[in-house]
Amino acid sequence: MTEFRIDSLLPSEMATRAEYLGVRKAEMPTFTMLMLAILAGAFIALGAIFATTVSAGGMSVNAADGSQAFSTGLPYGVTRLLAGLVFCLGLILVVVGGAELFTGNNLIVMAWASGKVTTWGLLWNWGVVYLGNFIGSISTVILMFFTKQYTFGSDSVGIAALRIGVAKCQLDFLQAIALGILCNGLVCLAVWLTFSARTTLDKIISIIFPITAFVAAGFEHSVANMYFIPYALMVKMFDPAYIERVADKVPGLDALTWQAFFVNNLIPVTIGNIIGGAVLVAAIYWVVFLRSKRDL
Repeated sequence: MTEFRIDSLLPSEMATRAEYLGVRKAEMPTFTMLMLAILAGAFIALGAIFATTVSAGGMSVNAADGSQAFSTGLPYGVTRLLAGLVFCLGLILVVVGGAELFTGNNLIVMAWASGKVTTWGLLWNWGVVYLGNFIGSISTVILMFFTKQYTFGSDSVGIAALRIGVAKCQLDFLQAIALGILCNGLVCLAVWLTFSARTTLDKIISIIFPITAFVAAGFEHSVANMYFIPYALMVKMFDPAYIERVADKVPGLDALTWQAFFVNNLIPVTIGNIIGGAVLVAAIYWVVFLRSKRDL
């Protein structure tokens, strides 16, 4: 008789589930994989939109001289905490709604290490999903630009978006790799924890703390940056009147370029994300829980 359990899965059982899901993801039809990846890019972008809006400050007026200042009115850490909490929307939609996210799919390495997924199958999944995530993110960027939501809050949402984009484009290459490693370590741990879940609520709770931590700490997520930086670039390129109005509130705006997006951020952050997810989470858990099975 099969034992009935309502407890969450144990870590060894989570590893077996991760391996099983890795095989299913790698064997998914390409069209389905691409469509689900496009959805994931859009879902993460929605989390980024939420986080940007929450990070935006109001325009406070100095009673002495009438000048305006940009401030959230909250300490830096509290603002980052709130941004992290709402950014969780993205991964919750991916995991519960069903979508294919490049950073989370780094866990397919567990099935690959067990010999159940070929190297080509692993790389094909990563390539198709990465492309789909980019398409979903950029599509959301274009739609959001036409909403002119960046003008909300007396232009404060756009100022926050531009500042985020500038900061991300000013990272050093090695710094971006390190921030990417730490980010996807936490993202893959969030996904890993959902493998223990029995209910939707379990999955949501599993996601909240690791994702909030990476956003609050300022770590770098390649798919989120496919939204954050292109959105700031579109505002800069296609609304010069707005940029003229807020330029004095966004130091270093010249650093926001397409070249900086790819060279200073997306490429090194992607490298870091792969190291953090595939090596520091997937490979280590495979060695701990699945290596002995491979040796039998």
